Parts: sequence; structure tokens; C-alpha cells
Amino acid sequence: MLTLFYNPGSASDVARIALEEAGASYEALRVDLSKREQRQPAYLAINPKGRVPALVTDEGVITENVAILGWIAQAFPEAQLAPDDAFGFARAQAFNAYIASTVHVAYAHWRRASRWADDEACIQHIRAVAPERYADCFTTIETEMLEGPWVLGEDFSVCDIYLFVMADWLDTIGVDVRRFPKVHEHRERVRARPAVQKVLAQQAA
Repeated sequence: MLTLFYNPGSASDVARIALEEAGASYEALRVDLSKREQRQPAYLAINPKGRVPALVTDEGVITENVAILGWIAQAFPEAQLAPDDAFGFARAQAFNAYIASTVHVAYAHWRRASRWADDEACIQHIRAVAPERYADCFTTIETEMLEGPWVLGEDFSVCDIYLFVMADWLDTIGVDVRRFPKVHEHRERVRARPAVQKVLAQQAA
């Protein structure tokens, strides 16, 4: 049995949706970030980075969404969540790495500006400019990276899950998703998928 440590509304939603799309049997255990459970010894023994998600497999613990998505795609090939050729898989990894290293980090500058500055004026400046920096990332995705109808073209993949969660955060950060018509259409198409609806319904319960 797989075990996913997650927090609803965080980037760990990506891993949970991917597990649902794969048809995996897993247990989801919530880590309450508001209570700083991610910093407690019990969780640090699982993921010393003190962040979610963490996926416990029979072979060990996997952290970082890029790695988790790659593992799910390869562990459940029948779900066809990533290209099965080397170059195609590299393209998927390149997209997911951009989301992890650039898009998510741009959002984090708004959510947790104190990671990058101690001075209150600097913190407020970082928060003030972060929404447009986040929007800049989606301009790149809209014009250069989203092939349509799915990220990689005709086939749904783990990349679409990652993009969906990040695009859903546009509302939170105060950026109108309609600035990006392709991203907006993609977001709603992914939202309608049964696996996504299941995860969102469980969060709302």
C-alpha cells in the first residue's frame, strides 16, 4: 500500500490527483501545516525537508512532485500518464521542472516572502511584485509551452495535473486567469476529470 502525506490546497494536490488518475491504491494522511506538523520529529523522520508531499512506497520514500509524478507514470504504465519514449519523457520532465523551479517559486515569493528577506519593507515589496512575476510564468506557458489540447499535445499526462494546480492558484494570488485563454480552457478541462473532481470533493468535505 502506498502512503501519501499531503495537505489540501498545497502542491501535494498534484501527487494526490496523479495517484487517482493512475488508479493507485493508496492511503492519504494529512499533515496539518497550520499546526506545523511538517516540522514535528515524526514527520521529519519521513521527509527531513519538512514539506509535503511525501510518497511512501515499498522501496522507500519519494519527495518532490517532479520525482513523484515521474514515478507514478512509470509505476502505472497502463494509465499512460507520460510518454513512453525517452525524448517524450524528457519533455514531460522539462515542463514539470519548470513548474517546480520557476512557477511554484514565483508563487512562494507571495505566500512566504519572509524566506527571502528579513526587512519588513523588503518583504512587502516582494509580495507586491510577486503576482505579476507569477503571471509572467503563465505568459510563457500560454505562448510557448501549452501545445493543446493538453500540455504535450493530444495526450493527457502528469504535466496537465501539475499545470492545473498551479493555474488554480492564479485566483488566490489575484491574477485573472482569463488573461491566458489557453490556460483557462485547459484548467477547466482538467477540473472536469473524475479523478480531479474526487480529490476536490474530498477536500471540501
